[in-house]
Amino acid sequence: MRVFVIGTEGQVARSLREVAASFDDLELACGCRPGLDLLNPASLHAALADFRPDVVINPAAYTAVDRAESEPDLAFAINRDGARAAAVAAADVGAPIIHLSTDYVFDGRKADAYVESDPAAPQGVYGRSKLEGELAVINANPNHIIARTSWVYAPFGNNFVRTMLRLGGSHDRIAVVDDQTGCPTFAADIAVALIEMARRLLDDRDRARYAGIVHLAGPDAMTWHGFAKAIFAGVVARGGKAPILDPISTADYPTAAVRPVNSRLSTAKLGSTFGIDLPRATISLAACLHRLLETEGRLS
Repeated sequence: MRVFVIGTEGQVARSLREVAASFDDLELACGCRPGLDLLNPASLHAALADFRPDVVINPAAYTAVDRAESEPDLAFAINRDGARAAAVAAADVGAPIIHLSTDYVFDGRKADAYVESDPAAPQGVYGRSKLEGELAVINANPNHIIARTSWVYAPFGNNFVRTMLRLGGSHDRIAVVDDQTGCPTFAADIAVALIEMARRLLDDRDRARYAGIVHLAGPDAMTWHGFAKAIFAGVVARGGKAPILDPISTADYPTAAVRPVNSRLSTAKLGSTFGIDLPRATISLAACLHRLLETEGRLS
């Protein structure tokens, strides 16, 4: 199976590169700037025409949620127009595309976990640009999967786990928002799931049964404060120290962009359609902390 990944250093793209080594039948290629640029459709066409992938995976995106409020043109150029260009380039070489999206397409006001058919109502530029990117991919390539995920973390990149560990090393107390709920999702788990999705697209002649939107997120919901508690419980279990974690409200921590209060994503379709169930948070977080604290012993 030949898979082309758009991007190399994002949390999911890097995880795909690492996970690919465990699959003997997988040939994975990646492309990033300056040679491959979502803002340069010609570069996408050239890269895919050269590699001739069976499946294209696009985790690349403009993800600076707060900065997007002051850079809407750039956010839409990457998340909408770039997504469309990737989907068109994939279609031109006859390849399906798996496109990564986000919980930010929802307004967060639902009481329960969001399902794929729930109406989207993004509250900020980032969410709107990602939603328009979803629609652009759907219209550009009939062989598509839109995989929405949330609260992604990894042993590398900018994410909540690494931020907490960094702050915990220099602060005795940390204030953490306790009225936003989501599903922390380990990037390595996303990578494995994406490869399995790609395999199903190729193994099943009825590709249409997989086309559409699917939620790809961790199975356990918690607040940011609850997530921080789980992180430092893992630190203490490994002989480290934990700061005092003070729960605060969203109003106590104002940001440029409005965050969804409820980011829980139902993954029932992921299980019923693809036969995929992501590991529990205790397992995935332990794997991440093991690499950060025991294997590497640093946060670089």
